Amino acid sequence: MEKSQKINSFILHILQEVDEEIEKGLEGITLNIAGNSCLMPEERVTGEDFWILFRILKKNPYINGLDVRYNLISDVGAYYAARLLQKQHKLTYLNLMFNDIGPEGGELIAKALHKNTTLKYLRMTGNKIENKGGMFFAAMLQINSSLEKLDLGDCDLGMESVIAFATVLTQNQTIKGINLNRPILYGEQEESTVHLGHMLKENHCLVQLHMCKHNIKNCGMKQLCDALYLNRSLRYLDVSCNRITHDGMMCLADVLKSNTTLEVLDLSFNRIENAGAKYLSETLASHNRSLRALSVVSNNIEGEGLVALSQSMKTNPTFSNVYIWGNKFDEATCMAYSDLIQMGRLKPDNTDVEPFVVDGHVYLAEVSNGLKKHYYWRPTYGEACTNSPNAGFTLVPVGGHL
Repeated sequence: MEKSQKINSFILHILQEVDEEIEKGLEGITLNIAGNSCLMPEERVTGEDFWILFRILKKNPYINGLDVRYNLISDVGAYYAARLLQKQHKLTYLNLMFNDIGPEGGELIAKALHKNTTLKYLRMTGNKIENKGGMFFAAMLQINSSLEKLDLGDCDLGMESVIAFATVLTQNQTIKGINLNRPILYGEQEESTVHLGHMLKENHCLVQLHMCKHNIKNCGMKQLCDALYLNRSLRYLDVSCNRITHDGMMCLADVLKSNTTLEVLDLSFNRIENAGAKYLSETLASHNRSLRALSVVSNNIEGEGLVALSQSMKTNPTFSNVYIWGNKFDEATCMAYSDLIQMGRLKPDNTDVEPFVVDGHVYLAEVSNGLKKHYYWRPTYGEACTNSPNAGFTLVPVGGHL
């Protein structure tokens, strides 16, 4: 009424549901106003709508999470989100992914976090805050001492801001998970891995590190492996969608012989092939007893390598989750994974394949399980973040949300 503004029926509906939950005595409620929800009418939440949310939530003690992913709040909404972070002292989770927030909006949110002492997890995925916005977030991590998880994937960060994050994280003692997926990098020097590798040698608090699409090749993988010899905190390493081949796996397999902390390893969409799969399976069979989940989806591995991985599961009791879809299955592969599932060694929820028989021959079908299937989207029915499609976050939970 103050703004003479048309009511967004979806926001009104969600707030009425929250009122009912509050009347039942519930606390710690997460307000879910996702713009990609099938319940969302045609208009998505805008910056002006976010002003209304700010006014309602700034003194509400019952709500500690706000998810407004895939809306259109832009820098206008970022201004009110920054004010909300300054005024609301119960908010622990804020998801602003894909909301057309630019460098100016990123600067406002980062500066608001200088004095915020409650927010644990901020998700900025897909907002093009660029190098300028990234630098403000890196500076914020020098001051903020409450944030535990920060997601800046697909934010068009530049090399300068990636280096700034690596530098800051050598000192920061509270960040447990960081996502720096798909920065805009020029050149072939793999500088990002040099700096992040140095950070891993110094940092003893970071639990999750996501480095998808960093253009990592074997030299960069060796930099990370050198750091993993010294690091004793990292439990989840994501280097999917890079250019790592079997030579990089030779270094990694050697590290895994002595590393006792790494539990989840995502190598999806690289090119490790049979040789790389064999290096890993030899280490998992005879040396490593800490790795619990491995994804080698779409790695150009053929039957020989896939069967070797299945054999390592028989001798390694800790190795429980393996994801292999997108490789080249032969009959021996299909039989090997069918046997693992039938004998109970590999649970159906812990892999992305399911055996079926046609004319006496065993084949494998794809199942929608993985380490982070619901990273960009959530299902339209059922539990939003069930364990089997998001096993990586279940095995190594940081931040309480995907």
